[in-house]
Amino acid sequence: MKGGYCGKILRVDLDAENFTDEPLPEDPVLRKFVGGWGLGLYFYSREYKPGFGFKDPRTPLIFTTGPLTGTRVPSATNTTAVTLNSETGYTTARSHSHGAFGQKLKAAGYDGIIITGRAKKPVYLWIDDSGPRLYDAAGVWGLDTHDTEDAVKAERGIEEGRKASVAAIGPAGENVCHGALIQNDKHHSFSHAGTGAVMGAKNLKAIGTAGTAKVPVHDPAALKESAKLWRESLLGCEMGQFWVAGGKDAAGRHSVWEYDKRESLISAQNFQRVSPPEWLDDIEDIAEVRKKGCPGCPLGCSYEVEIHKGPFAGQVFTPSGGGENMEGSASIIGVYDTARVYMLTDTNDRMGFEAGAAGTTLALAIEAYKKGLLTREDTDGLELRWGDADLGAALIRKMAHREGAFGEILALGAPGLARRIGGEALDMVAHVKGGSINHHDWRASWGIFFGQIVGGASGWPAPGVTNFTTEPSIGYDTFQEPLTPEGKPLASRMTGMLKFYNDSVGTCWNSLWGVPRSLQSTTECIAAATGWDFTPEEALTLGERLMNLERVCNLRNGFTKTDDFDIGPRLLQAPTEGRAKGRSIKPFLPGMIDEYYELMGWDVKTGRPYRATLERLGLEEYALFVWTD
Repeated sequence: MKGGYCGKILRVDLDAENFTDEPLPEDPVLRKFVGGWGLGLYFYSREYKPGFGFKDPRTPLIFTTGPLTGTRVPSATNTTAVTLNSETGYTTARSHSHGAFGQKLKAAGYDGIIITGRAKKPVYLWIDDSGPRLYDAAGVWGLDTHDTEDAVKAERGIEEGRKASVAAIGPAGENVCHGALIQNDKHHSFSHAGTGAVMGAKNLKAIGTAGTAKVPVHDPAALKESAKLWRESLLGCEMGQFWVAGGKDAAGRHSVWEYDKRESLISAQNFQRVSPPEWLDDIEDIAEVRKKGCPGCPLGCSYEVEIHKGPFAGQVFTPSGGGENMEGSASIIGVYDTARVYMLTDTNDRMGFEAGAAGTTLALAIEAYKKGLLTREDTDGLELRWGDADLGAALIRKMAHREGAFGEILALGAPGLARRIGGEALDMVAHVKGGSINHHDWRASWGIFFGQIVGGASGWPAPGVTNFTTEPSIGYDTFQEPLTPEGKPLASRMTGMLKFYNDSVGTCWNSLWGVPRSLQSTTECIAAATGWDFTPEEALTLGERLMNLERVCNLRNGFTKTDDFDIGPRLLQAPTEGRAKGRSIKPFLPGMIDEYYELMGWDVKTGRPYRATLERLGLEEYALFVWTD
């Protein structure tokens, strides 16, 4: 390896308690997939066999870094988890986390991990300079994610600080609940697509990484210069300043939420309300916000919150837990005041839930109870009501532990709960393909909403350009009108290509999204790190390749065009307030999806990539999995 890579993957067989070091694929394969999401998806396409469920020991759980992870470029912290999406049951899971986990993994000599099998008893995996080892997890099984991190570090003799990183599941993962995540470094998580449920099904409680070596680089001087220009572009653009301000203090957080409220993006009361004016309006009065940024990151968008007034005075919360975590934890069930919002977010984090999945489930239950579709007999005697934070916390714990009959059905997630209740509840549920969305109310931003609709239910697949930021690096210098179908399929294709490429390089998306020089900077840095003559054109081709390979993997597992219309009815109902009042994307979806397929080079009748499309992208070997007739 010239640089950027350690050159090997750790394979872990939990059945046999066996470890194997395997070399990375050689060029041209490695260059075709690069790292992160790309390399993880490549491994998944070979390791996963169609028909395996997410609990099947043979289903792989894959972690991959990128060539820039652990280098001196901005926000070089990304690690990607790839497996079967346990929320949908058939799409491919793509989940990213930051903090020190990937850096410490590469510093231990590994570019990634492929885990198969199921341990006979709960274990945790530890990887340091001396290699990998499994330890008995009896002493940490049952602990929440934060306490697990502390206990595992203590068992391994690690002091406080960043000498090691621990990624752990909580009770939600142990009990294989819908929406379980994997959390690391207390502020970060592999939070989409139910990765924690896959890890729990393997009896794997945690993974600790604690390497100390440096990542090799082909041309350190060129990398330093390109990283400098990248940092200047990042900190000088509107989106970079947005992230810096958001983690700086309470006023910064307040300004972030004020933007979301103005844009009618705050989801509330199971999407029956939009952007309540009281949402976090007291944050500057009762809380202190302190940056807790990732190693080497100039943004510092992760933070901790200390509450100074009220019943939670003196408590410090470390919000993580997935896409739009505080809405998924709190506003979706009608809780809006700062202290209780952060308490609920912390509860989800510690129990190990992706907040959007858990919150949508609880919101559906509350609305169903209010409409008489659930009774006290169904809820184990609990009275469900909007705005009750203590009730919300109790339900999160009940769901995570599958406590009682009600805890068992809550653990099915919102789609499973809706099917169990039946009737009108089926029209009240919010999901995409059975999975949770990033929990803003995207009904007011059709560019982002459409990207989620045609994605694989794994967080942000294609952000579009209708809110937050434009994408000048691919020619989108202005925002699109958010409530019209025009241009959205093309923007989803283009921003999807860029996003899937960005997800493969090994850096946090926040250092790339809307940054004018992002595409040029990442390709320059990959060239400097690896020695390849990597170009922006090659980068976007990589993104397109991954969009097609993800579709192939989903098709192999039973996906049909009908699944792109599998959207919870509540999300297709026109909002009754806010900027999108009276407007719904639903009537336009058939035409938008057909146009998107045509732009992607996919068959309009089936959603299958044409052979010519796969061949053009170097995926000709996968055509047999798609076209068997």
